[in-house]
Amino acid sequence: MTTLQKTALITGANKGIGKETARRLAALGITVLIGARDADRGEAAAEELRAGGADVRFVPLDVTDESSVEAAAKHIEATFGRLDILVNNAAIAAAQQKPSETPAATVRQVYETNVFGVIAVTHAMLPLLRRSPAARIVNMSSELGSLTHLADPDSPWASYSSVLLPYCTSKTALNAITVLYADELRAEGILVNAVSPGYCATDLNRRSGTRTAEEGAAVAVDLATVGEDGPTGAFLTEDGPIPW
Repeated sequence: MTTLQKTALITGANKGIGKETARRLAALGITVLIGARDADRGEAAAEELRAGGADVRFVPLDVTDESSVEAAAKHIEATFGRLDILVNNAAIAAAQQKPSETPAATVRQVYETNVFGVIAVTHAMLPLLRRSPAARIVNMSSELGSLTHLADPDSPWASYSSVLLPYCTSKTALNAITVLYADELRAEGILVNAVSPGYCATDLNRRSGTRTAEEGAAVAVDLATVGEDGPTGAFLTEDGPIPW
């Protein structure tokens, strides 16, 4: 089955920035699939967003489980025939530790979601994205993934980056992944970008952020719906490019 209605999949979308991205895309008339590990929370988020008349549906999806990822891809293919927008939003962080005190197991755990999960989902969804006339992939990164910022002791992010090795380096890796996918898919008209929502108050940072999830979602929505003349292989905030 193939529909004319645009369809978007957002990973980790049962709360926070992912949920607000879903809300905004749905308000544009896009069918939004909320990917989440927890079925109860995923269904609750979808039900909440449907209350306003939007077409929002829950899809079970654990980005660290390849069988779950493949099942989600098969469900989307059977139901919609293609995918127009993929927002790789699911991410985790670890307890704050100095780099010298951070065990490899902790880094590996964060990478399973923030890096390998993105690759697994993108790989599984790419055949469906290739069926779209204007596919978009948005990877939710962070300014903490900027090597320029990490190398600057006077950066406003310095106090955070010095104790968040797993998270920071996972986002640096995600930026590289974004560039490489963008380079391969450019000729096919599939635009791939990394965005930073800013320091938003979410469960990831125990709601210590200075921005709202609604504000953070704006840049993801912009890049998910950008026209064919939009950027690809870029690292952006709502104010413009971020130094790599």
